Amino acid sequence: MAEFSLPANSRISDKGKSYPAPSGAKRTKTFKIYRWSPDDGQNPHYDSYTIDLDDCGPMVLDALIKIKGEIDPTLTFRRSCREGICGSCSMNIDGSNTLACTMAIEDIAGEVKITPLPHMQVVKDLVPDMTHFYAQYASIKPWLQTVTPAPALAERTQSPEDRGKLDGLYECILCACCSTACPSYWWNSDKFLGPAILLQAYRWLADSRDEMTGERLDALEDPFRLYRCHTIMNCSNVCPKGLNPALAIAEIKKMMVARAI
Repeated sequence: MAEFSLPANSRISDKGKSYPAPSGAKRTKTFKIYRWSPDDGQNPHYDSYTIDLDDCGPMVLDALIKIKGEIDPTLTFRRSCREGICGSCSMNIDGSNTLACTMAIEDIAGEVKITPLPHMQVVKDLVPDMTHFYAQYASIKPWLQTVTPAPALAERTQSPEDRGKLDGLYECILCACCSTACPSYWWNSDKFLGPAILLQAYRWLADSRDEMTGERLDALEDPFRLYRCHTIMNCSNVCPKGLNPALAIAEIKKMMVARAI
């Protein structure tokens, strides 16, 4: 897969620092990491860190934690669960969006190049500004909406078959890997909701317990919010959870057609 474009504020300088491997290290790996801070007046640049793999965990996130803890405490990135569940450590590694905690170092040949998620403003180093992404998520009202009163002393139930329709949707962890791999989202993120949010929208459209299908479809009926998707499939190719946002978007379009007939 071709490398995605770098973040918006990304005129790269060639004046980065280089940190050599510790003395005596026999099995090493170099990590070339995007660096930018709003506080130092410098252009974005890459710093290179060569670490001892025999003294490091197996994942890229392990290497980043080692670099921050032992070599350069100024390096900034997000992380939390370390189990591929929270989506915090999403970034572009070796040209593809993924989670640092689930990307094995041994699966990357040669130097490891790491940048923030592409085409998002950068807060610092590997931390993108997710404010707009989360605002788009809130805009689809991602919660169960009903008109009928809830059953007394009981939950709203659904059949195993209806529950099965949510598989491949509820697992989304909002890491934004798919949306920031989508060229349509790069150019129209102010109006196009993007793969992640549209997958989340379909999660509620597919839920048999939700009673606002018409209203949800009305909110998506727009030349940009839904229809900027051109089925490029980058979203499905990079999803670290193996989900298929492109299919979810196609299902929404089918629902639009069905109600128009």
